[in-house]
Amino acid sequence: MSVVVVGAGLAGLTAAADLAARGVEVTVLEARDRVGGRTHGIEVAPGSWVDAGAAYLGDRHTALTALMAELDLKTTPTTMTGASRFALGDDQDGHRTRAGRFPPLSAVALGEMFDALDELTRGLRVDAPWLSADAAALDTRTAAEWAREHLRHPDARLFFPLFLGEMMAADPQDVSVLHMAFYLRSGGGVRYLNAFAGGAQEDRIAGGAHQLCQRLAAGLGGRVRLGEPVRAIRQDDDGVTVVTATGSLRARAAVVAVPPSLADAIDYRPGLPAPRSTGRTAPGCAVKVHLVYPAPVWREHGLSGWSVNARGPLLSTVDDSPQDGAVGVLTGFVTGREAHRFAALPVGEQRERAVAQAARLFPGLPRPIGFHATDWVNEDYSRGCYAALFGPGDWLRLGPRLVTPHRRVHWAGTETSTEFFGLMEGAIRSGRRVAAEIVTTYGAEIVTTHGWRDNHV
Repeated sequence: MSVVVVGAGLAGLTAAADLAARGVEVTVLEARDRVGGRTHGIEVAPGSWVDAGAAYLGDRHTALTALMAELDLKTTPTTMTGASRFALGDDQDGHRTRAGRFPPLSAVALGEMFDALDELTRGLRVDAPWLSADAAALDTRTAAEWAREHLRHPDARLFFPLFLGEMMAADPQDVSVLHMAFYLRSGGGVRYLNAFAGGAQEDRIAGGAHQLCQRLAAGLGGRVRLGEPVRAIRQDDDGVTVVTATGSLRARAAVVAVPPSLADAIDYRPGLPAPRSTGRTAPGCAVKVHLVYPAPVWREHGLSGWSVNARGPLLSTVDDSPQDGAVGVLTGFVTGREAHRFAALPVGEQRERAVAQAARLFPGLPRPIGFHATDWVNEDYSRGCYAALFGPGDWLRLGPRLVTPHRRVHWAGTETSTEFFGLMEGAIRSGRRVAAEIVTTYGAEIVTTHGWRDNHV
């Protein structure tokens, strides 16, 4: 049996590796000239890499840690020592330094905000959010509308969009209340997602998360074909024909492991019974900035590199310096509406604005020796990062068909996972799920070294 996998991101390559291990003839087609999808590494010094895409993991990310063990990858902690910096007022020169990560805002107001979010997520049916109590009401309103109704204190209203940007790379106007609640619950809850030590951001992959896909692809060898965007998938009773920019490929089944809007851009015959996205489905709004210095100079001033800022472009920063100490790396997150504004600027202006803000946040910084801005908003073959943002009405319309095969076309990707949606963990789990689904569906057709029948197309 043969299967074509569309997309060489973490979900597609996990599915392909699982299928290949079962003896399935697999071909992976990737539009880019690299594997990795929304994982992407940048070499900031010889042999030292940082994550321009997905980066963090925690102890609940069991599929990810199991895959890392298979691929002989290790973790490095993200625990921070030193004080944090905050610029949360209108006066951007009014920076404040505080121990820990809690901002200089009303603890009562922020506590009430987190309690309200916890209450919102508690009754959610995470395996099928569209079947949750009050799903229809929650899916018709935006997170911005929810905030106006439930957050009375100005400190909570100030912090809420910054929190949502950090957690989801979302603007509150872009996501439904149901999607916000689901995302937070799916990822392990508000406090787990937001935590470094003991939370979802506890560790990074030593040497960069991009190694996951590179090593999976190396194991598949010539079965991974780059620079082949898929244009169409035709089906008949015997199999599928996958049409690319350079030719076509015949197989028994196909796995489409790309974000929803990219999946919709493929021409299916017969057509899909329902779309994978709608006009309200927004791209994850993230631009990731790396400022490279000769050393992590902020540490000399007792600072951790962590900051939260009410105005951009860098709405938060973190110390992502390589463990080998070769250079200092300050990573800035530009999210929500700010990401769209920043992405529209010329590269030179992006650099100057980011460098100037970092210098205000961390006095004593020299000019950086390197600058990298990874624009996920306008990335043709990602359509945003961390994940697609489901707008009002999306879950009720799209949710019931997220993983339902379209005859011989099967679906993978972090947006198809109701566990750790939007995270590397969700992508891997979706790849494992779809591989098992194909083995179950077409088991009698699979040829393996263990005596299964050969029934090639």
